Amino acid sequence: MKFDLKNYELILASNSARRKDFFKRMNIPFKIKKINFNESYPKNLKGNEIVKYILKKKANAVKNKLKKNQIILVADTIVLVDGKLLGKPNDKKSAFKMIKSLSGKTHKVITAVGFLYEEKFERIISSTKVTFNQLKNEEIEFYVEKYDPIDKAGGYGIQDWIGEIGVKKIIGSYTNVVGLPSAQVYQKIKNIVNKKLIDAKKTS
Repeated sequence: MKFDLKNYELILASNSARRKDFFKRMNIPFKIKKINFNESYPKNLKGNEIVKYILKKKANAVKNKLKKNQIILVADTIVLVDGKLLGKPNDKKSAFKMIKSLSGKTHKVITAVGFLYEEKFERIISSTKVTFNQLKNEEIEFYVEKYDPIDKAGGYGIQDWIGEIGVKKIIGSYTNVVGLPSAQVYQKIKNIVNKKLIDAKKTS
């Protein structure tokens, strides 16, 4: 079933191929707006504060591009283990190190999604706990060599081979770990569109 945006135009302000795939699978029409963005944040921030800060920076970077009847969506995903944030690895060596730090432990994946529309900014935050099996070095090396962990927070993609053999338990949204809590996003967009219809009826 194709999603009816009711005269809205959805703009996905993201460079993530995985988020693009989510919207295709949800059958929501959208356009891409790529953004160049510095994901730095004050070092005193922790957990949810980090992802909220980065999300707001992304929203501020695109809010002047918002047009009438548009919804601009921005998102950010972080991985936390032992209270430490893992970003995206710069090379295979750093990817190996990141995955090694997750081996045999439970880490948290937090995704914040922001919605800019009609001079408003709203957000949702999804948090998922992922527990990895104890991984052997050769398993990590195989994954790093055969797959592409460089652009993934925490150095891995749960949808890849390592998710099949390495994930012992997951509590929360699986799609959140991939990069977008799709069911929550779908519902939020539906609520925005329905509110628009209700407001229009009130003023007609």
